[in-house]
Amino acid sequence: MKKNIIYILIAVIGGLTLGYVLFGTSNKTSKNAISAENQNHDHSGETATEMWTCSMHPQIMQPEPGDCPICGMDLIPAESGSSGLNTNEFTMTEHAMALANIQTTVVGSTTSKKDGALVLSGKIVENEEATAIQPAHFNGRIERLYVNSVGETVKKGQAVATIYSPELVSAQQELITAYRLKESQPKLYEAVRKKLRNWKVPASQLEKVARTGKVQTSFTIYSHVSGVVTELFAKEGAHIMDGKPIFKVSNLNTVWASFDVYENQLSEIDNGQEITITTNAYPNKKFTAKLSFVDPILNTQTRTVSVRATLNNTEGLFKPGMFVTGKLKGAKAANPSQISVPASAVLWTGERSLVYIKTEANSPIFEMREVTLGSSSGENYIIIKGLNPGDEIVTNGTFTVDAAAQLQGKKSMMNQGKAEMKSEVETDINMKLSESFQEKLKGILPSYFNMKNAFVDSNAKKVSQFASELKATIEEIDLTDMGTIEQNQINKSYQLIKTISESESLEKQRNFFIEFNEAMIPIFKNAEGISETIFIQKCPMANSNKGASWLSDKQEIKNPYYGQAMLTCGSVIDSIQ
Repeated sequence: MKKNIIYILIAVIGGLTLGYVLFGTSNKTSKNAISAENQNHDHSGETATEMWTCSMHPQIMQPEPGDCPICGMDLIPAESGSSGLNTNEFTMTEHAMALANIQTTVVGSTTSKKDGALVLSGKIVENEEATAIQPAHFNGRIERLYVNSVGETVKKGQAVATIYSPELVSAQQELITAYRLKESQPKLYEAVRKKLRNWKVPASQLEKVARTGKVQTSFTIYSHVSGVVTELFAKEGAHIMDGKPIFKVSNLNTVWASFDVYENQLSEIDNGQEITITTNAYPNKKFTAKLSFVDPILNTQTRTVSVRATLNNTEGLFKPGMFVTGKLKGAKAANPSQISVPASAVLWTGERSLVYIKTEANSPIFEMREVTLGSSSGENYIIIKGLNPGDEIVTNGTFTVDAAAQLQGKKSMMNQGKAEMKSEVETDINMKLSESFQEKLKGILPSYFNMKNAFVDSNAKKVSQFASELKATIEEIDLTDMGTIEQNQINKSYQLIKTISESESLEKQRNFFIEFNEAMIPIFKNAEGISETIFIQKCPMANSNKGASWLSDKQEIKNPYYGQAMLTCGSVIDSIQ
């Protein structure tokens, strides 16, 4: 018995010794390896470039820790460098880019000389020679409309609408009576029948009415044009008048590539000159055409002349609105140092002009860049500073890219990072405002001043109420007669006032009110015929001591950004009459 106990003790001691040898040394090795790995991945030296942001307000980006200026929460380290990106670079998924229809363009000189060719920037537009209108042929009410949306394809002879017309009802009764007297008064019958035929009523329907003696309460209008619907002028249930259009169609089997050429290059441009056209949609394809039109009238504002080429589009490759590049051989460059970009590429805050650069050719990586604008050329801007030939910029879906930057806490339109703000609101960008829109501006003012006064009273509920009224007024504005620059500015104003109306936080409302004023003040500066004097006032301490402006109908200062806390902080910096 004692011997068995001794054997068991020896076995236990041996097992413990063996376990220490096998696992104890291994554990030491693991700890040493982990310690070495930590030493190899010491990032203490990287904190110098670390940026700090707010988890609730990612548009806030500061180079050092502190409190969020909006909500007061502690800032946290922003994501940077871990994915190999620069501090202000960010990525988007291919799916998100496709949904938002984000398009990019490699910029060059406005009319640069490359490989012995003059390079022009332009876009695809409808061939106006291949457009047609489908009119109504008689007065009536649309009971059924079979063409309901822009983009539909309509074929000649297709049913367009069913119309109820009291005139047709009376004319049918005349036809029935004339039909009964056909043998004795054939000329009367033919006259009534001709009137109905002039209204494009099908002969088969006339025969049926005359033969049966039954009046049809509604008639079908058939299309006498073919093409893709580009405009709709009528809705189901609406009244129509003889000769008024129901819709407009374009035959997109041919389209125009339209370009602007500077006046000092006109001697190099001729009708029939060959041009090679490329587009972002098909980067590996080149399309050859000939200039079919050189505008005989010079645009005195841009000092350019429009030229165009007609492109065969039977395969439907070209869509109106696409940006294209054209190369003309044998022409001279006007100013190779100038770079032109579409207005849709520029985000303008009133104080800064921004574009988004695609920093990697084969990856969806973007970064915001501030640019200095020169004169406008049609729907393009001349870039004085900030871009280089060969830069790839976002030309469609710019607001979506900016939103992605904000969500990822990167430098964006709302967050300017370390950029310095100018002291005054920039108003030197010319806008062409339609007369109807300028009339609408007068209707905007009462709601604006009411909202401004609600800010002075620090009443967030009233701010939201008057912002909703202002949003409804802006929503009614017809933008069809305006250029891209003006449309972008008004659309931005609408989005900002919509955000203010939906917010319940006075602090957030005031932050967006700063941006709204930066968008609206230049619009009012470009307006004419505003009868009352409007004062532009500014508080230098608002917007984190960068200054912020507002409009007032009175010269007396009542600060909407601080209310009673700093009611008289500010001064009149300008006026609009």
